[in-house]
Amino acid sequence: MQVFHNESKIIITCNKRLSPYLKQEVEALGFEPTRVFQTGVELQGTVTDTIPLNLNLRCASQILYLLKSFEAENPDELYNELVKIEWEDLIDFSGYFSVTSNVNNKHILTPLFANVKVKDAIVDRIKQKKGIRPNSGADANKTVVHLYWQDNKADVFIDTSGETLAKHSYRKIPGKAPMLEALATSTIMSTSWDRQSTFVNPMCGSGTLAIEAALLATDKHPGLFRMNYGFMHILGYDEQVFFTERRTLKDKAKKAINFKIIATDISDDAVDIARKNANTAGVEHLIDFAVCDFADTEVPEGPGIIMFNPEYGERLGTHTKLEITYKRIGDFLKQKCLGKSGYVFTGNPDLAKKIGLKAARKIEFYNGKLDCRLFEYELYEGTKREPKAE
Repeated sequence: MQVFHNESKIIITCNKRLSPYLKQEVEALGFEPTRVFQTGVELQGTVTDTIPLNLNLRCASQILYLLKSFEAENPDELYNELVKIEWEDLIDFSGYFSVTSNVNNKHILTPLFANVKVKDAIVDRIKQKKGIRPNSGADANKTVVHLYWQDNKADVFIDTSGETLAKHSYRKIPGKAPMLEALATSTIMSTSWDRQSTFVNPMCGSGTLAIEAALLATDKHPGLFRMNYGFMHILGYDEQVFFTERRTLKDKAKKAINFKIIATDISDDAVDIARKNANTAGVEHLIDFAVCDFADTEVPEGPGIIMFNPEYGERLGTHTKLEITYKRIGDFLKQKCLGKSGYVFTGNPDLAKKIGLKAARKIEFYNGKLDCRLFEYELYEGTKREPKAE
C-alpha cells in the first residue's frame, strides 16, 4: 500500500470550537479543506502530506489518513473487512501497534471490544502473511490505527500523529489547572493581536498563554519540540522528508522580537514553573516574568493586548473572593490599559459580569467539557461601566 504517495481522505481533529483556527492554519500551509466541522477539518492528501501538517499545526489533536471505508453491521462483519486490508505492507511484523476508536454501534457495549476486533484482524492478517505476530498495546508511541464506526458505517484510519498534537511537548511542569496548549493558541488567534505589539498576561499560571504568544510571534512551530510521530512507524517512511521539513521550520523561526511579552503571577512557584516551561520552549529570553499582584503588572505604552485567564471555579454558587478579583480585573483594564484591547477567558458568566465593562465580543470556546467565553473589551479613553440593572 503506497500510502505515502496515494491520496485519500485526511481528517484533522481538534477540540470542540477550535476548527475555525485550525482551518486558518491548514490554509496557510497551502492545503484546501474540503469540509470544516465542529471538531475538525477534512482534506485530500497523502501520508507524506501529513508530515508538514503534523509539524506545523498548533490547534490540531490528531491527523488521520483514511485506509478504507465499508459497511459493517456487527463485530464479525467488521473483522471480515479489516482482515482484507494489507496490514503487512503498513506495519512491521516485528513492530508494535495500538488501536483507538470512536464507536456507536448497537452490538458494541464498550469501545474496548471493538479495539480487540481490530487488533485481532491485524494480527491474524500479518501472522498469516509473515508467520510472526506483531506486538500490540495501549501506548500510542508507534503505529496507531483508528476505527470510526457509526451505526453500520466504518472508517479505518492510520493515525499519523500518535500522541496528541494538542500538547506542544514543551510543558514539562503543568502547574495548577493549566490551559491546553492548542486551546491557548486558538484563544490568542481569535484576538486582535498582530504578533508585533505588546502582549501582557497577568495571572499567568504555568505560562502557557505567554509562551504560545512568544511562539506565534517568532513563527516557531510545535514540530521543533517533538521527534516521534505515528507516520514514522509506517512501512515506507522516508525520514529525509521529516528532517527537511524540520530544518525548514528551524530556519524560519525568529530569534528575537522588538516588543514586550510580559507574564506575571502573585505565586513564586507559578512564575518559576512558567520560566522553566518557557526555557524548554526556547522563549524564556523573550518574556519578561515578574512576581506581583496582577494590578501591579507593567503595561507598556502603545498598541497591544492584555489577556487574563483567571480562576473561575464552578458555574453555580457564590464566590465572594472571585467576585472581588473579577471586579479588580475590570478596574485594572479600565485604569491601566487604555488604548489596548483586553481579554478575559472564563467559564463563569456570572463572574464575568463583575468585570463591569461592556464586551465588544464574546468568543465561544470549551475548556474540557466546560462551556467558556473569551470576553473582548475595547479599552478606549472614557470606557464606561455597564449600568446596573434596575
